[in-house]
Amino acid sequence: MTINATAAILLAMYVAVGEEQGVPLTKLQGTLQNDILKEYIARGTYIYPPEPSLRLVADIVRFTSRAKMSFNPISVSGYHMREAGATAVQEIAFTFANALEYVRGARSAGLAVDDVAPRLSFFFAAYTDLFEEIAKFRAARRLWAHLMKEKFNAGDAATRLRFHTQTGGATLTAQQPLNNVVRVAIQAMAAVLGGTQSLHTNSYDEALALPTERSATLALRTQQLLAHETGVPEVVDPLGGSWYVEALTDKLEAAARQLVEEVEAGGGSVKAIERGFFQKAIARSAYEQQRDIEAGKQVIVGVNEYVTGEPAPPPPIPAPDYSTLAEAQRTRVAELRRTRDGGRVKQTLGALESAAGESGTPLMEPILDAVRARATLGEISDVFRAVWGVHDPR
Repeated sequence: MTINATAAILLAMYVAVGEEQGVPLTKLQGTLQNDILKEYIARGTYIYPPEPSLRLVADIVRFTSRAKMSFNPISVSGYHMREAGATAVQEIAFTFANALEYVRGARSAGLAVDDVAPRLSFFFAAYTDLFEEIAKFRAARRLWAHLMKEKFNAGDAATRLRFHTQTGGATLTAQQPLNNVVRVAIQAMAAVLGGTQSLHTNSYDEALALPTERSATLALRTQQLLAHETGVPEVVDPLGGSWYVEALTDKLEAAARQLVEEVEAGGGSVKAIERGFFQKAIARSAYEQQRDIEAGKQVIVGVNEYVTGEPAPPPPIPAPDYSTLAEAQRTRVAELRRTRDGGRVKQTLGALESAAGESGTPLMEPILDAVRARATLGEISDVFRAVWGVHDPR
């Protein structure tokens, strides 16, 4: 699952390794996160300004689609926005506003919506308010189908919401960390009841350090218990028809739709990012949530209620020392640069620079040529920095 600003380069490296091992493009499978817009909104691991970054995203979609790769070219993520403080409604709405921008970008690159949209995947968070989370996932499935029909007249396959869920990392507490076992189980149950197709359960000690093997195994067992002992996965939409859940689903869908249309009326996600719309909204909701916790209006067990007075336990394992690994990697890169064909590297990077400077010119092919010549990720990124500049959020 290659990530965002460097996703095109890492995809090219994956393709090049496949070529060298005799694996055709059509046999390569995977998922690219490749969701650059949420980086400007909540996470911060962008490099270039939004417009050229969107160009890279669209070109990845073009490349994987026309090569008929079994790839999800984007995993549109609400998770990081939720972790930054977004509400459930904002998580749905801002994710879909970004997804609509990506679909438009793919269409501008000459791709048919019905060819591209069925390969889109999504990534959401599951928090501890059980019924709100179940209703959120139900509302999201329904709203995405409506938006794709209304805005693009998409076929049925393009309206399906294919999504992965991760339990809420920001909900884990360092205080009384065993409470996190219960939190993760509730969150995982909410995701399954809401219809997730894929699930990640956090380990209970992640608020302290990297998880231990024991805690990671327990997180896995949580999923296995849900899968094999509860009977929940045997039922499609098990809470469908519940008066409360249906009403809550309607409420969340209506509120999320209103936010999506507000973003659309303002020119879409890129314009909203440029004027700080998403960032300010998430900052406000994060502040309000923290204020409610500190005032005791929102109870966090073991943090602001039912406190034992015991300090948080120390990290279960020491922080890893990566110095030996880092030195070995530096040696490998130095050896690569010494033995590769420097003239070919220079030629391919020059061709990439020319392509980056021409609007509408494909980028994956020259990136792939540079990778085949053994240009490094940093060298390729520097070409784009020189042409496009670096995004300054101020």
